[in-house]
Amino acid sequence: MRRRSLAGWIFVGPALIMLGLFFLVPVLLAFALSLTNFDLYSLADYRNTQFVGFANYAELVRTPLFWKALGNTFYFVIVGVPLSIGLSLGAAMLLNGGVSRLTGLFRTALFAPVVTTLVAVAVIWRYLLHTRYGMINYGLESAGVPPVDWLGDPRSSMPAIILFAVWKNFGYNMVILLAGLQTIPNDLYEAARIDGANGWQRFRHVTLPALGPMLLLVSILTMAGYFQLFAEPYVMTQGGPVESTVSVLYFMYDQGFKWWNLGFASAVAFGLFLIMIVFTTLQYRFARARGMT
Repeated sequence: MRRRSLAGWIFVGPALIMLGLFFLVPVLLAFALSLTNFDLYSLADYRNTQFVGFANYAELVRTPLFWKALGNTFYFVIVGVPLSIGLSLGAAMLLNGGVSRLTGLFRTALFAPVVTTLVAVAVIWRYLLHTRYGMINYGLESAGVPPVDWLGDPRSSMPAIILFAVWKNFGYNMVILLAGLQTIPNDLYEAARIDGANGWQRFRHVTLPALGPMLLLVSILTMAGYFQLFAEPYVMTQGGPVESTVSVLYFMYDQGFKWWNLGFASAVAFGLFLIMIVFTTLQYRFARARGMT
């Protein structure tokens, strides 16, 4: 038994060392940084750094822009995650039941946005959403609808970013869910048809339960990714208009690399980290209670 245990540790040892060096140690150092007033002066001379305890976290709670950024992030997650998963599941079901000769072509076309550079396609979308010259407003005007200031109006800026993010990312979930659909035996659907189940009943009582573990994985990954909203508002709106697209990660970036309040920025990062842990735990417990695991 000792030899087998030693062999196991030898195999997992390199992976544990890499995780410790590139994940655990940076996380601990970042937490230590959040307990100090580390700023631009500290970069010049580390002796300017002072231990402030949880003062950065207290200041974070008292900062109105943080709560606004948190509200924007929740808006993005609450709307974007169900929309992304719903479109991914719909596309996966269409591909799973479509013409086999074209499945590979459509799968590649729908997955293509995932592998494209985010900044490059964000710039393209910014031009597509342009108030005067964008193709989207051109199409709306052709249909008799007045143009929309997608990125300049606080009411439409976040929906525009959600639309872009869903288009960019739903192909990844689609591939995972398509793989899950292809593992469901056709015998289950045939039995349901014989019992008189219609299409909705087969989807509800056969497809969804069989996809439970896949849906849990996709929902956790998507929610974690959407909580880290940054590149889209950074490229498309720079947090505007009137801070309507400032996310928690964008707020952290401004504090850390614009104002050089690196200790405070680390506190923002750990605040977001704790929020993500709470929501992931709740999501897992809900899925476990529903038998999705």
